[in-house]
Amino acid sequence: MARRLRAVELDFVESAPVRLVFTGEVAAPPQAVYAALVDDVAGWSSWFTGVAWASSTHDGRGREVRLTGGTRFAETVLAAEPDAHYAYRVDTTNVPGLRALLEDWRLTPTGSGTRLRWTFAADGPAPFRWVMALARPGLGRAFRESARALDHRLARS
Repeated sequence: MARRLRAVELDFVESAPVRLVFTGEVAAPPQAVYAALVDDVAGWSSWFTGVAWASSTHDGRGREVRLTGGTRFAETVLAAEPDAHYAYRVDTTNVPGLRALLEDWRLTPTGSGTRLRWTFAADGPAPFRWVMALARPGLGRAFRESARALDHRLARS
């Protein structure tokens, strides 16, 4: 059953009770990385660990995402600054205990490549926050694997 979450805005990325920040680098330039994030939402399932299916909705202003295991998200895009910033919040989900979730991607040029910074900002009751603290290493590993997979995907195109 889908549950409606609190409608947070971009400033939530700084004030969220749970803030998990991960960084990595890919060889592709920011333009290519941004296109993979924003223009090819359906392609996320081929590189982002755990994403089984993703689709852009509302003319690019929203997304629907399904993770392996059955987790579902309906999202609103809050920022889409070409080659620099992409952020979205979860509006509805089937995840119990989650009150708010925003994911924020920052892209910074590094020579001919791109430095990625992914911030996972969330809120939930104390047991949820405790579980998220335990999940940090797994999310970090998933981010690193996903960044490598995205790097390989962009190198082939």
